[in-house]
Amino acid sequence: MRYEIRVEGHLSETLAKAFPELSRVEMAGQTVLYGPVVDEAHLYGLLARCQSLGLRVVEMRRLPE
Repeated sequence: MRYEIRVEGHLSETLAKAFPELSRVEMAGQTVLYGPVVDEAHLYGLLARCQSLGLRVVEMRRLPE
């Protein structure tokens, strides 16, 4: 499974390192994190990381294979 998680604002290099398994691109005041997600537990872990870092998730969606 591949997912895209959009968060508000641009991530610093330090914050981006919290998501080593995901690629990122910055656009229009948002950062898009995307890449493979192994299972549901991994997905919830990514969302928990966002929350613990104070990131506001704007959108999350599963990408076509």
